[in-house]
Parts: sequence; C-alpha cells; structure tokens
Amino acid sequence: MNVQVIYCTHQTADLGLRERLAFSDKEQLCEAYGVLRTEFPASDFVVLSTCNRVEVYATQEDPENALATGQIADFFSRFHKLPSDAFVGGLLERSGPEAVRHLFEVVSSLDSMVLGEPQIVSQVKEAYDVSQQNEACGPLTSVLFQQAIRVSRRVRSETGLSSGRVSIASVAVGDFGRSIFDSFHDKTVLVIGAGEMAEETLRYLTDEGVREIVVCNRSAERGGRLAAEFGGHYEPLDDLDHWMTRADVIVSTTGAAVPIVDAARFRKVREAADWRPVFILDLGAPRDFDPAVNDLDDNVFLYDIDDLEATCERNRNRRVKEIELARSIISEETERFMHDIYHRATGPIIRRL
Repeated sequence: MNVQVIYCTHQTADLGLRERLAFSDKEQLCEAYGVLRTEFPASDFVVLSTCNRVEVYATQEDPENALATGQIADFFSRFHKLPSDAFVGGLLERSGPEAVRHLFEVVSSLDSMVLGEPQIVSQVKEAYDVSQQNEACGPLTSVLFQQAIRVSRRVRSETGLSSGRVSIASVAVGDFGRSIFDSFHDKTVLVIGAGEMAEETLRYLTDEGVREIVVCNRSAERGGRLAAEFGGHYEPLDDLDHWMTRADVIVSTTGAAVPIVDAARFRKVREAADWRPVFILDLGAPRDFDPAVNDLDDNVFLYDIDDLEATCERNRNRRVKEIELARSIISEETERFMHDIYHRATGPIIRRL
C-alpha cells in the first residue's frame, strides 16, 4: 500500500501561482476527478484546494503504481492550460509516513497561515466528501482521511493552538483594519460571497459593532440567510457597484475563476464614493479584485491572503510550545496509522500462509 501527496502551499508558491492551480468550484473539481480517474485508474484521489494550498492526495494498493510528481504536473498543465515550467518548481511531493504526517499537520492547522484556524477541518472534510461523491476515494484513502479528522480533534483538545484570534478573517480585520480605522462602529461593511469565510468574517465584525452589514451573493437564499443571521440585509450582485460605493469595508470571499472587480470598474466606484477611504480584504483564491485596484488612489487599502504572512509568523512564534506538543501528537498518530495499514496489508498474506 502507498500514500502520497503532491502539493503547493503558501510556503512554496505565491498567491499568483496558487490561484492559477486552484479548483475554484465543485464543478471544476468534478471534472478534475474524471480526468484523474481516467488517466490513473490504479490510484484513488482526494483533491484539497483552498486559498492557501492545492494538494492532490493519492493512494495505491500496489506501491509500484505510485505516481511521479511529473505526472501530476502534466495533469495540472493540461487541465489549467499552463506551461509546466511556470509552476513545477513550486510543487512538493511526500510519500509514505511523510505524506500521512503532512495531512495530519494540515488538518490540525499546523501548516496553516493562521495557526489554529478552524476552517481547515471543514475544508478537508468537504474535500473528502467530494472525492466520495465522484467515486475517487478508495478504502485506504477513506481510512486515512477519517483518521486525519480524529487527529485534528485530539490536537485541538490537547493543545492551546485554538486560543485567541485564530481565523484568517479575524487576524486580517484586526491587524489591517485597525491600521486604517480607529473603530468599526460607524462603518458599513459589504461582504461578497456567503460561504464559511464570509460567515467567519461577519462573526468577528459583528463583535466589533459595525453600523451596517450588507451581503451580496449569487444565491439570494444563501445570501439572505447569512445576512439575517448577523442582522444585515441581502442585496443582489447586480447592485454590487452601488454597495461598493457606500461601503467602508469590503470583504470578498468568492474565489471566482477570474476577478469579479477590475480596475476600470472600481475607478467608477471610487469617483461615486468621492474617494473616501475604503478597506478591501480579498480572501478569494483566485483573487476577486484585480491587484491594480490598489493603485487607483491613496485611500484604497487592498489586502489579500499573502499580505498576512508577517502577522501570522508573529502569531506562530508566540506558540512554540503548543506547536511542539501538537507535533508530538502527530508523530505518535502517524506511527500508529502506518502500523495499522501495514498489518492491514500483510494480514491476508499471513492468513493464506
């Protein structure tokens, strides 16, 4: 039996590269699974694509069928229509116990930009669910991901990684937002998108006491439900420019395949807003705002995921002891998992003997 992962993360590739390799929606993921299953029928797969990482986990009953990094690089190249030399240097590969350890560290948030952030657990669960729905997840992959979720619970309960501000939204708004505004009490907040990241952002901003919350989303039902939960109101995407004009804080979380707001469009918004200061937090991967938006005038403050790196490194340095404890738990769980699958693989042979 063999476990491997081929991946890039915020530590190995910048956002410009990650967004080109990302799978921006479930439909695109389903298409990717179809290609992977056709091209590599001896492997099972789980694809994890978030704002901070794109990872392809593969398992094989026969280690001789293990995939080379170049094979997955070729898949990325053809699927995303990119030359492989544009990204292959940012891809890493782990196999055997190191691949298992990597997944356990990812789901426990040790490999996250924001140490201790809870969103990664649901992202891993969703990746596993989508793999199952596409019949790409075999017995070994299922056991691996089920165990990973259990390991994340143990790390969360036995360490202090989750204490304090631990979401991307809370760190970004708390650190960047407060460098622009003294408080949020008189501010209008526009959130574009209605997923988990949008919900986490609104939870933090509601605690900060914002004046008005507006949610723009493709789905009126989902957007309306999220807005109502936090005492705001839903507006259709057709009215996005109007609400960008009124907003003091814009948080965008859609991760659409192409930017939804380019510089020309936002220049008109700025003119209508009389060039008031605006804080834009683009949490999409791919990015929702063209980076050129930040250069329109001195009162536009646009931040994306990669701008969080320095702040998150300070947070990590304050939690060295908790990191060490989490790593010891993960080492123990990795050894246990490898022992279990070894006996699972050799059991039938021993019984035949």
